[in-house]
Amino acid sequence: MKYPNHPNQDRIALSTLLAALGDPTRLAIVKQLDHLGERSCGSFGLPISNSTLTHHLKALREAGAIMTRIQGTKRFVSLRREDLEMRFPGLLPAILNAPRKAQVPQTASNL
Repeated sequence: MKYPNHPNQDRIALSTLLAALGDPTRLAIVKQLDHLGERSCGSFGLPISNSTLTHHLKALREAGAIMTRIQGTKRFVSLRREDLEMRFPGLLPAILNAPRKAQVPQTASNL
C-alpha cells in the first residue's frame, strides 16, 4: 500500500502553505477540520466531485496543512495544528478568524 508523503514540520514553506489556503475550497476544508476535527475523506459534503476533493486534499497535504491517516480502506484527514503553530506561530488562527471579505477603505481615489 502506498502511504501519503507529508512534509516535515521544518520543511513547510510559508509561500506554499498560503497558496494552498488561498483557494476557497481548500480553506473551507481546513475550517471544517478546525471545527470538527479528524474527518474521513468522503465526509466533507462539499459540492465538488471526488476527484476534485482528492486534488484539494493532496494540495493541502503537500503544503503541510493536513495529515492523512490510512485505516483499512479508509483515509482520514486532520489539521496539523501543532506543527503549523510551531512553524508559524499565530498564522493559522489569523487565517481561520479573518473576515470573509476584506473591506477596502473609501478614499478619494477609489470613489
